[in-house]
Amino acid sequence: MPDIFPVLILNARPAAGKSEILQALTQLPDEVRRRRFHLGPLQVLDDFPLLWSWFEEDRLLEQVFRRPRLHTTPDEYFLHHDFWHLLIRRLCLAYEKLLRDQRQPHTVVLEFSRGKEHGGYRAAYTHLSPPILQQAVCLYVRVSYAESLRKNRQRFDPQRPDSILQHGLSDAKLEQLYHADDWDELTQAHPTWVQFGDHRVPYAVFENEDDVTTPGGAALLARLETCTDKLWQGHLQR
Repeated sequence: MPDIFPVLILNARPAAGKSEILQALTQLPDEVRRRRFHLGPLQVLDDFPLLWSWFEEDRLLEQVFRRPRLHTTPDEYFLHHDFWHLLIRRLCLAYEKLLRDQRQPHTVVLEFSRGKEHGGYRAAYTHLSPPILQQAVCLYVRVSYAESLRKNRQRFDPQRPDSILQHGLSDAKLEQLYHADDWDELTQAHPTWVQFGDHRVPYAVFENEDDVTTPGGAALLARLETCTDKLWQGHLQR
């Protein structure tokens, strides 16, 4: 199926609308998703479940086995700065396994957020593997920090902190980790693509300050279609 994106990288501040976009796409019939958005059946690789498993494992090590925590401090900041990059490498390994095992063409979605405090997107992309970079396109969902903060507070369910759609950060953590965002710096050299070594990655920006992703529906899909049309042109020209 040459008419689908092999890899879509989905970036944004926390609570910007990434998960809602994916939820809307997975509810579409396969033929509609392919025709309108150039997306096949979606295989989503999100670094949040990996990160959350470190939190859970460290709590067990500390509270049950009385052993030192391996990944995080007691207030759940990473022990080592480059663990953010380790998460990207874990996504790359998961991608390799998907390619090994898949029986039909899919679009693999790599979903993650990065703030300047932990290297930003510029650092994160340097840890993506060449097989990903040579065929990926990127969709960035743009919201201000204030909007990220508002939606992060709104979506958080303390009974389901491990939920993709309902997890959240404390205000202090969101401020420290995600207030500063390097997306505009990263993309200022060219309006449609970013260069990483030998690889040119087409990108498009989904503007979501008006929050079309929470209600979903036609407005979300129309805006997304405009973005994926732009990405498809970049994908064909690479």
